[in-house]
Amino acid sequence: MLKSQTTREFFEIQRIYLKNISFKSPNTPKIFCKNWDPNIKFNLNIAVENIKKNIFEVILKIKIVVTIQTELVFLCNVHQAGIFCILNLDEKKLRYCLYAYCPDILFPYSRSCISNLVSNASFPSLNIAPVNFHDMYYNNIKNHQDVL
Repeated sequence: MLKSQTTREFFEIQRIYLKNISFKSPNTPKIFCKNWDPNIKFNLNIAVENIKKNIFEVILKIKIVVTIQTELVFLCNVHQAGIFCILNLDEKKLRYCLYAYCPDILFPYSRSCISNLVSNASFPSLNIAPVNFHDMYYNNIKNHQDVL
């Protein structure tokens, strides 16, 4: 019985936390007088580090730059992280778990943090649309296979 338990796939969230956060709005208060017609740039990255055997840190890095014409309204960086224990997954399943499943878990925390930062800075609500990390993962694999 013990042997079957040690070979079973296992996934556990050990911790979810903010790793880094910054918010800059260098052109306040004069930016509040501008007509609100923003240009929003959204950048998303995922970093993974194997902390020790079967323990991984996954960091979802979101950067948002909002401008009106050429003037910076605000710059927001949020690095939402999680520590995950993952056992007995083959390499393909492990990569999927680390680059699709874990970021999917972290995203609502990031989105809430960004929303609060923007609101607390007295800017109109910024509602970030859901991200399909699963499709992103498979598209990334497909694009890399085309290159090979």
